[in-house]
Amino acid sequence: MTKPGYDITSWRKRIPLLRSTIPLNNCSQGPLLDSVNRAAQAYLQGWDQHGMDWEGWIGEVEQARAAFARLIGASPDAVAVTGSVSDATSRLASAIDFSGPRRRVVLSEAEFPTVAHVWLAQEDRGAELVWLPLSDGQIRLDDYAAAIDERTAVVSACHGYYLNGALQDLDEIGKLTRAAGALLYTDTYQTAGVRSIDVNATPVDALAAGCLKYLMGAAGIAFLYLAPAVAEGLQPAVTGWFGRQNPFAFDPRTLDWAPATRRFDGGTPPIINAAICRAGIEAILEVGVEAISDWTTHLADYTQAQGRQRGLVPHVDLPGAARAPTTAFVVPDARAVEQQLRADGVLASARGPVIRFAPHFFSEVSDIDHALDLLAGHVHAGHTA
Repeated sequence: MTKPGYDITSWRKRIPLLRSTIPLNNCSQGPLLDSVNRAAQAYLQGWDQHGMDWEGWIGEVEQARAAFARLIGASPDAVAVTGSVSDATSRLASAIDFSGPRRRVVLSEAEFPTVAHVWLAQEDRGAELVWLPLSDGQIRLDDYAAAIDERTAVVSACHGYYLNGALQDLDEIGKLTRAAGALLYTDTYQTAGVRSIDVNATPVDALAAGCLKYLMGAAGIAFLYLAPAVAEGLQPAVTGWFGRQNPFAFDPRTLDWAPATRRFDGGTPPIINAAICRAGIEAILEVGVEAISDWTTHLADYTQAQGRQRGLVPHVDLPGAARAPTTAFVVPDARAVEQQLRADGVLASARGPVIRFAPHFFSEVSDIDHALDLLAGHVHAGHTA
């Protein structure tokens, strides 16, 4: 594959940062797209001109909810709007009863710390955590099979490991979880927008993602999907007035629940964040997740192979189809490498012992080659301190 199945040149013109910088840190933060900038400016101008426009502002939140729902094949009522993946996970965790015999949470060392911390906090409510170890930078399906049983309340399995992008097989984990009568929750922050997931085909009960990374948005907003049948049986202890049947009834004495997953909405929603996020997701939908997946899979394979040719060491040896776009290289002093690359005009992302290159739909092969040349030069010359 020499080019993607869409007009990459036109899309690149819509990202001003590309004139001076190669952003390969998309597993941490996507660059600013022109339509996203316009959405933010439109909100600020409306605020300045009208002072208050609740109908329009809530409309933005609903458009963002609908865009994310479309991304994962869900209905808008099956999606709650939250402030972060930490927030989304906490709301779900607060609704699960850990007082009975089914009190175990099965999770792995591949979970992003914020998700693991939420489950750790449930130990005071009776939760028992069962940890699955990393094995060569991955989590083995056999370990899930051995850990999931009739005592399991929820399995927390990230779709992509934040450190190296390794994907987990949600279809197979979901089969094990459903056979045991437990819930499957997945954090898709590392994959949303670059790897397809259809909640109608994949046996997940709950799914969360934010917009800061491949969805081309900003921090301060995230979404929680719950299968409608699951949502109707849960009552979150972390709640707010938008989780009511009629928020604008302003009834402080009634804790009624909005239908389906909307009951997991909280307080006043993140309005400007929703406007930004909606524009970012709409761009991803316009390009097409399948087309983005094809191109970024190709770039992930190319990055790993060309890195090896330059003497760099991948953290995990997996084909691009088994990873998010992230390719992690083991380097001495990853933070120093990140800073050196930034000085060279390349944005990368350091995590622990690795530097991560994560291309997106607008990335070109020449971007990868230039970044790898710089990285190899710094590593081999020892310019990392």
